[in-house]
Amino acid sequence: MSDRDIDQEAERMLEAALGGMTPHEALLEASRAESANVDARAAAVAKNRERALKLLEAIEKSLT
Repeated sequence: MSDRDIDQEAERMLEAALGGMTPHEALLEASRAESANVDARAAAVAKNRERALKLLEAIEKSLT
């Protein structure tokens, strides 16, 4: 394979990986997805904290 063939194949693979998006659009999409993931993790942490506090309260009541 020549360098040109390799470059063309790499370009086709990149286009396929981006799903028709430009590199800039792909970067924005990845950033949005990461932000959504951060929000979901923060919500999970808050819910787990609430559950832990309720469990701690139940344990304290059972000890008294």
